[in-house]
Amino acid sequence: METNLSSPLNTTSFPTQLPLNTTGYTNATGKPFSVFDGCDHQVEGILFDLTLQCINVLVGFPANLLVITVLVRNRKEPSTSDIFLGCLAFMDAYFSSIPPIILLNLYHWQSKAVWSAIKFSYGVKDTSGPLFLSCICLDRFVAVLFPILFGQLKNIKYRLGLSLLVFCLTFAYSAAKTVGGLPNFEKVFTCEVLATFTWMVVCNASILWALKRSRGAGKDEMHPMKKKAFKMVLSILCIIVFNYLPPVALFPFEDIYTPDAFRCYVQPVGFAFLNISSTIQPLVYLSRQEKAPFLSDTCVKRCCSCVSAGKTPPAQKQNV
Repeated sequence: METNLSSPLNTTSFPTQLPLNTTGYTNATGKPFSVFDGCDHQVEGILFDLTLQCINVLVGFPANLLVITVLVRNRKEPSTSDIFLGCLAFMDAYFSSIPPIILLNLYHWQSKAVWSAIKFSYGVKDTSGPLFLSCICLDRFVAVLFPILFGQLKNIKYRLGLSLLVFCLTFAYSAAKTVGGLPNFEKVFTCEVLATFTWMVVCNASILWALKRSRGAGKDEMHPMKKKAFKMVLSILCIIVFNYLPPVALFPFEDIYTPDAFRCYVQPVGFAFLNISSTIQPLVYLSRQEKAPFLSDTCVKRCCSCVSAGKTPPAQKQNV
């Protein structure tokens, strides 16, 4: 979430203020702290971002931990993209745990070391989310459109290598964001999100088109496995459009807004849609599970039998 304008939410009363969403250091003099610094009368966008970050803490953090646990439990029958899903859930869980630290540092600690850790976490979110989603899309793209090549590349070492590359890029970007002072560094995020958004949309649209065409002549129903893949890809496409379209549509046109409007409205709202993906992504994954995680087959059968008994007509109950 990189920009060259300071976010009002992410400012402190250090002698040298370091806005959270910038990479360079500023020479602003110390002044009384305000969480809405510069936007005290334009707080709607900041409150919107704060609300969604609170949702990340309350819902996103446990949901991502649950996704990781489900993937570990299903490791004997893994999907080829599970390693990417696990890495994405781990990074999102890490990011979802940061907002309480941000609030404590703003109002209580005011520590530069903690401030650097916060900037590092935002760099992690900037990079890991788009790149791991792109890896998932790449895995599904090759599986559907190039099945022979996919069979040759099923070995987990290829996915481990790609995941390691994403981690290296993520930590390099986050470290550079934390250090700051690099010229035009904010353009890296803009280029990254534009490139990954374009790739993911084209990739998923191609998969959906290929799955639609694979029904065969005279067949109205899609194969169950292909239907499952179709639903998964469609859900990923919805996530991409909902979470990544706002910053893609707004941030490249920063010059058409006034500085106050961009800092107080456009920037917080665009980042808010990006941040809430840490909650939406695990919930979408969990909703695709055939049964509730951690419920045994016996428990599920009992629940189903109770529901069926509750729906039994009175006349039938009397005959039993």
